Amino acid sequence: MQNAQKPDHRNLLTILNWLKEGRFVIPDFQREFEWYPWDINALVRSIFLDYYIGSLLLWRGKEENFEALSCEPVYGWEGHEEGNRDYIVLDGQQRLTALYYAFHAPDVRAPKRKSRYLYFIDLKALREDRHDEAFIYDWKQHGLIVLQNQEAQFKEHWFPLALIGKDSSGYQLHEWTKNYERYWQEHGDQDAAAFADSFGKLLYEVLSNYQIVFIELDQDVSIEKICDIFTQINSRGIRLDIFDLLNALLKPKGIQLKQLWRQAKDRLDFVTSDRLNIYVLQTISIALQAYCSPRYLYYLIPGQKRGSHGEKVLIQDTETFIEQWHSAVSAMEKAVTLLRDPREYGAVTSNLLPYTSILPVFSVLHETAEKLPVEERFKAKTKIRLWYWSSVFTNRYSGSVESTAARDYLELKRWFNEDSAKPQAVTEFAHSAPYLDLKRETNRVSAIYKGVLNLVAIKGARDWIGGGHPSYELIDDHHIVPRSWGMKNNVANIDTVLNRTLLAPETNRNIIADKLPNEYLPELIERNGRAAVQQILSSHLVSEKALEILLRQPFTPDDFTEFINEREKTIRNELELLLMADRLSNGQEISPPIQILDADIEAIERKLRNLISEILQGNPNLLPQHVRDKIDRRLQNVTKKNPSRVGDFQSLADLLELADLRELQDVLQAKSIWPQVAPVFGGKETLIKRFGQLAELRNAIRHSRRIDPVVRKEAEAAILWFKETLRI
Repeated sequence: MQNAQKPDHRNLLTILNWLKEGRFVIPDFQREFEWYPWDINALVRSIFLDYYIGSLLLWRGKEENFEALSCEPVYGWEGHEEGNRDYIVLDGQQRLTALYYAFHAPDVRAPKRKSRYLYFIDLKALREDRHDEAFIYDWKQHGLIVLQNQEAQFKEHWFPLALIGKDSSGYQLHEWTKNYERYWQEHGDQDAAAFADSFGKLLYEVLSNYQIVFIELDQDVSIEKICDIFTQINSRGIRLDIFDLLNALLKPKGIQLKQLWRQAKDRLDFVTSDRLNIYVLQTISIALQAYCSPRYLYYLIPGQKRGSHGEKVLIQDTETFIEQWHSAVSAMEKAVTLLRDPREYGAVTSNLLPYTSILPVFSVLHETAEKLPVEERFKAKTKIRLWYWSSVFTNRYSGSVESTAARDYLELKRWFNEDSAKPQAVTEFAHSAPYLDLKRETNRVSAIYKGVLNLVAIKGARDWIGGGHPSYELIDDHHIVPRSWGMKNNVANIDTVLNRTLLAPETNRNIIADKLPNEYLPELIERNGRAAVQQILSSHLVSEKALEILLRQPFTPDDFTEFINEREKTIRNELELLLMADRLSNGQEISPPIQILDADIEAIERKLRNLISEILQGNPNLLPQHVRDKIDRRLQNVTKKNPSRVGDFQSLADLLELADLRELQDVLQAKSIWPQVAPVFGGKETLIKRFGQLAELRNAIRHSRRIDPVVRKEAEAAILWFKETLRI
């Protein structure tokens, strides 16, 4: 049948008009329209950014086929009777229906939602090239008001896509852009007014020139053949993937791939992913040829030749394929066991696994390390560990990963043998770790978010009630400072991972509930003692200083900020220990972690306060006046917030806790005091230099800034000098 298939295309405006006229109908055997609102939005964005959205498969219909297949209009169609039925949609129903829903705005709820969704273009974001924010949707009353009020559209800079669906001539679109231009000329935003013409041209370009490709099947093709064609391209409405394709290609070789997967999947059921069966194939492929993209998976078919001259066969026969399959499943099973181990990688529940897409290369790397001589395995596994955490905290496996996995596998294999051949992932992590802004990590599906909680699990994360290790089957992450308090006090980052930890449901329900830490922690301390509670909190990466902040009365948003800053330092220290593992494996000199250096500086400050108090014989009136004034102002602020703390500042040593490092320096250098401390410190110039080195590191730590290696080394030297001088 020479004319059975005819490739064709139409511009977007034509397709939208055909949708409005009811030319497309959906056969009964298709699934319901089920795209989420954000899927529809993504399609609109793709069209306006000139991305390819795939082709359609259409069957030119006739009455007997419309009836035989019980065809219905697209979801939400608001035309009369049956419309001008023309095409039965075999492939592309979701895309066509999404176009109708976005551009024609039918008064029906969105699939899987209780409300109607409306779609707009944010012209201000579009003008500023913020394309991820330029295409928006709204389901609230506000969106309906904007849709019905042109002035509201101009004020919001929102262009309603429904206007395109209503205006097949283009006249209303032209009028809208001209009115938008006039509105902002009158209201003083010349940038917005100037953009109107550009936006009008963009609309014309998209509607006229964006082509949607389709294959039209002749109306005389039999229904039996249509069903067969549909079966080849769809499986329960889901496009075939590489697993389905290989399953079909392997059947003539006597391999039932789906049966192999049914037998294996229970062994990997900890991992939640609909691509696990493909990951097994990728594991085989990486082990045999390093690469794992779909084109390389094709070479796993027994007897299939690979190479430009077809000189290599990876798998000779059916038995070899089945052996490779079972080996890959075993390797993945061991890898999953390792990743979920709280002493190893800390992904103690499936929803705490940072990535599933990293499984194939992770599995093969560990199998490779196991085959090394015994004396080389530890070093190789240390390197795998560092690469893994580097990948997690750089979001390396969050997108398309096949090429990344191949590159990482080859680089790690080389690194096993050459210590100087550090992989790109590890180098990137070392550079970016100091810049990580953990305060902004609020998305529970983010790899970095999960990675932080993995570190908590590895640290021990003891139960707050009994002090033992909780049951990981039920554990989840919960707020330390309640979310309800954060919302009430307008704390923007209350959901940050820095305010979350791993808790059993009964702990969250019976201990925390909606109480502040300064309510529930004293109860724990009274019951178990301060030391025991601190030990438990340390296993959740909550330091002693962080505990002191959480106990403050009252607890304010400023205290919350101080708490998450302190916890961020503690977690950064854990990340630094990961980097230390790399330096240890290469026999390099190890600098102390930042948290230890910070603790050393605090110890030096305490010693300096005691020294000053001793020299001044406990008399605060002997302090330099400007230092005394600053201390008095801070004392007023502290006692104003919490009057009960007045009694905490009776002695000079207590008052000096309110002085910062530079003010302690000013006291020691004062004319009346220096002669008494000169024998301790020697020359004043040396003291000034050492204080400067300490202060620079302390400020960087306090403000979570990246620490320059030179600054760090100088501060380490200053710490040693002060320790020797003060005999700490």
